[in-house]
Amino acid sequence: MYIYHSIDEFVPLKNAVVTIGTFDGVHIGHRKIIAGIKDLAASTGGETVLLTFFPHPRMILHPEDESLKLINTINEKAGLLEQLGIDHLIITPFSRDFSNQSAEEYIRDVLVNKIGTKKIVIGYDHRFGKDRQGGLEDLQRLGPVYGFDIVEIPEQDIDEVAVSSTRIRTALLNTEIESANTLLGYPFFLNGKVIRGDQLGRQIGYPTANIVIEERYKLIPSDGIFAVKVKIAGAIYKGMAYIGSRPTVNGLTRNIEVNIFDFNQDIYNQQIRMEFYNFVRGDIKFASLDELKAQLAQDKVDVTALLAD
Repeated sequence: MYIYHSIDEFVPLKNAVVTIGTFDGVHIGHRKIIAGIKDLAASTGGETVLLTFFPHPRMILHPEDESLKLINTINEKAGLLEQLGIDHLIITPFSRDFSNQSAEEYIRDVLVNKIGTKKIVIGYDHRFGKDRQGGLEDLQRLGPVYGFDIVEIPEQDIDEVAVSSTRIRTALLNTEIESANTLLGYPFFLNGKVIRGDQLGRQIGYPTANIVIEERYKLIPSDGIFAVKVKIAGAIYKGMAYIGSRPTVNGLTRNIEVNIFDFNQDIYNQQIRMEFYNFVRGDIKFASLDELKAQLAQDKVDVTALLAD
């Protein structure tokens, strides 16, 4: 898959089969749409192009609203789309200037002149252009003028995509990990860098890798203990992850940590991936470190059973 970080990097194709959207989560609903454009491209001798935007339009148009949390970072999304066999991914920097284009300017300048669109696969509710005034009716009106065909995604499929994205975010925030994974079609994951902590876990016999997630917009599940698999430099380990503010020691910040089973390597400053499989329990304030240690022993038993092959 070729990745372009600006529409200006892209060389127009002779037969581009295009779809547009945020595709947050690249979940099972999105995969149905992607399978459709791949089939269409294969049957017409075209190449698939997925046009997405970053930053997310809400980050630019409503910067005061920090409530937006996304299932994937832009790099995670690109990796998932590559696995699905998209030919070209265009990540267009979203800006106020871009949002102020008229519907026809967007269709003519971006879809036709910059991409070479011959077929566009789009939902009935897709909006674009200044004040989101452009839509399917503009594409249908201008398609014959600029020489491209429109394939409308059925309303039911589009509604399923929207519902799935919302349900996945809600499930993760409610620690319903298995439900989220079913809708995603893969285990929800966090990518982050291992940083040095205060070594408290090591002192009580459960050393943890402290993870920092650099992208503030990345959705983090609610607090608790989780059964996870950790990918480090191509190897996979089982472990138990903790998200929370460590109330037993009166912690002040929210931490993301993972105790990796049967592992004793120095991984400071390395990037790791945690895949979430099950929620084990909520965050608890214990009366002593001994009580915490006893609970962690039980947590490890529970996680080991949940992740048993």
